Amino acid sequence: MTWKIEDNSLDNQQLLVNESLFSLGNGYLGVRGNFEEGYREDYLSIRGIYINGFYDETDIQYGEKLYGFPEKQEKMVNIIDSQEVLIYLDDEAFSLFEGEVIDFSRTLYLEKGYVQRNIHWRSPQGKEVKIQFKRLVSFSTQELFAIEIMIEPIDGIQEVKVISEVEGDVRNFVDDNDPRVASGHAKRLTVREIEEREGFSIIKSKTEVTNLEVSCVSSVFINHQTSHQRTVKETSVSESFTCETGKPIRFTKYNVYTDTRKHGKQLVDKAVEIQKELSIQPFQAIVKQQESYLNAFWELTDIKINGDEEMQRGIRFNLYQLLQSAGKDGLSNIAAKGLSGEGYEGHYFWDTEIYMFPLFLMTQPKIAKSLLLQRYSLLDAARARAKEMGHQQGALYPWRTITGKESSAYFPAGTAQYHISADIAYSFIQYYLVTKDEAFLKEYIAEVLFETARLWIDAGHMRNGKFRIDNVTGPDEYTCIVNNNYYTNSMAKYNLLWAVKVFNQLQDTDVMEEIMVKLHLDKAEVKNWLQAGENMYLPFNEALQINEQDDTFLQKAVWDLESTPKDQFPLLLHYHPLTLYRYQVCKQADTVLAHFLLEDEEDLDIIKNTFDYYENITTHDSSLSYCVHSIMSSKLGYTSKAYDYFSKTALLDLNNTHGNTKDGLHLANMGGTWLAIIFGFCGLRVKENGIHFQPKLPQQWEALSFKLRYQKRILELDLNQEYVIYKLISGENLTIYHNEKEILLEQHETVKYLM
Repeated sequence: MTWKIEDNSLDNQQLLVNESLFSLGNGYLGVRGNFEEGYREDYLSIRGIYINGFYDETDIQYGEKLYGFPEKQEKMVNIIDSQEVLIYLDDEAFSLFEGEVIDFSRTLYLEKGYVQRNIHWRSPQGKEVKIQFKRLVSFSTQELFAIEIMIEPIDGIQEVKVISEVEGDVRNFVDDNDPRVASGHAKRLTVREIEEREGFSIIKSKTEVTNLEVSCVSSVFINHQTSHQRTVKETSVSESFTCETGKPIRFTKYNVYTDTRKHGKQLVDKAVEIQKELSIQPFQAIVKQQESYLNAFWELTDIKINGDEEMQRGIRFNLYQLLQSAGKDGLSNIAAKGLSGEGYEGHYFWDTEIYMFPLFLMTQPKIAKSLLLQRYSLLDAARARAKEMGHQQGALYPWRTITGKESSAYFPAGTAQYHISADIAYSFIQYYLVTKDEAFLKEYIAEVLFETARLWIDAGHMRNGKFRIDNVTGPDEYTCIVNNNYYTNSMAKYNLLWAVKVFNQLQDTDVMEEIMVKLHLDKAEVKNWLQAGENMYLPFNEALQINEQDDTFLQKAVWDLESTPKDQFPLLLHYHPLTLYRYQVCKQADTVLAHFLLEDEEDLDIIKNTFDYYENITTHDSSLSYCVHSIMSSKLGYTSKAYDYFSKTALLDLNNTHGNTKDGLHLANMGGTWLAIIFGFCGLRVKENGIHFQPKLPQQWEALSFKLRYQKRILELDLNQEYVIYKLISGENLTIYHNEKEILLEQHETVKYLM
């Protein structure tokens, strides 16, 4: 049961949630979990198919526009709809909302990579049929979305008609009442070409502003028929098949999507070529390819939990959806909602680097590398944004973007979050520590670290012997435009000192000479980085013995969370931002997050005091918050609390606890589930001298096991309530640390230590 997600609800609100939960994707293409035949006319559906990084631009409307405000916003586009398949039993249309549903189930198979609906239905006129729908988005052929339908007439049916449609007249979803969802610009795609060629239905469309093109080439096969008719309309192509009912009917539909960003100008020809390659592959062969890909993924990425079936299902679901969402081509990243919905309009945030990247780094490093390459490809845009923001040098990565342009219209909680540049730098550093990829260090990491270090020098200043960074926003979006946000300053310090470290490591090499010429870099700048990093101001309150979130946070009144009505959460939907900014109230982990990422900055007592203080004023209105509090609860020995926070993380979408899963899944929270297990319960930390573990297994679990990749090695951990077993499965001997004790592992050796 822990390898599948099931639901048989026909309630509209749950169907909307299920459209996200049962979405399918492969990092390039994503399809929401809509019914092929549709819903009732009075039901809302967010019907969508998306390509990662395929976007249009819309004008941002300001009442008062000032210098440097973005004029355009990038927006993921809902593309050509190939999902529709209608079934008629004689003259009656099949619908789960008419007649009698004798049996109905929908299942997402996490091991196999497809969704299946099994239906036993009796029509209003008494016609009885069994129908099985299968659909998948292929990991092997990333352009492919495939559907197979088995129709088994049971009673009273003389003829079955199947109508397959590809529709180019599509729109994006809008919601005027939720700032997390777009409120306009629904029509972004126009059909430019429509045709039938070599038995394929072809639609090519173009975006309104960016002039990007997308094509869908669809092929249909049905095992026996008495007639076939194709109709080409202005925006759609439909095929109608009439079938005899003497034996079960097998209907297969292959939809191949291509776009100009990935496939160039000849995108239709490329799609036709892929279709021809697929024509010799039956649906079952594609299913086998899917299973093979996932077997390899789960072999290294699965986390096995004994004694807690609900959490086991939750973590596997989250890992699977992360795989479906991650860009793997160096052109795309991971959107906040992945490819499961239109919340946050397909934008990439710091969510990738801090919450999702670590999973791929330590289990699927090729994917991790492609994510870094995508960020590197935006470095010139980050340099341009820094200059637009008044800086003479450096790289300021945009808060929310697809291709590198800032798409945040609300700068206090967007552009002002300068920490994203340090977050990206942090992920490049982590990649180096885990892989020791020296070539990548020279070709990519050094340049990113140097340019982000330059930003901090230009954004900050020395005063009274301390380097300070004013007028920024940290991760807590309920506190904006502050001086010396602890998280920002500590991450900037790490960024600066690592830039110095890499410079010194590569000094006097031909590579460094090339970089210095390219960047017009001199050693005096590097000295400034060192001075700023070593003298970074990190706010601290002597009386409370905690790190202050910023210079003035503790001067404010404390928000009375206990007296706030439950229907007033999340606060951002019920209170003006200025009201929130005037109180001590946190949307999510901020200083606590810094203590997780950079725990060596402070003593454990200060970390504990800080956690205790901020926990009481944190709403967790952000889905990014629970996992960090779970990790730090584990660190501090709050084992019951750690599990409680983890459970909220693991089941956030499956239980729709934030009430907006219909707009797409919370991918960063899903990454946080992995973090809460590996960095929380198992106490993993990646440091310069190696990897450290301080495991504390929850009382609810009998055992836990998983694998990690580290410096060309594969390490396996098995934990129970008494001890942990470390095993080096492959690679050269490795030194690790268990509760600060140094351990040398030899290949295939197993060592056991008490928890």
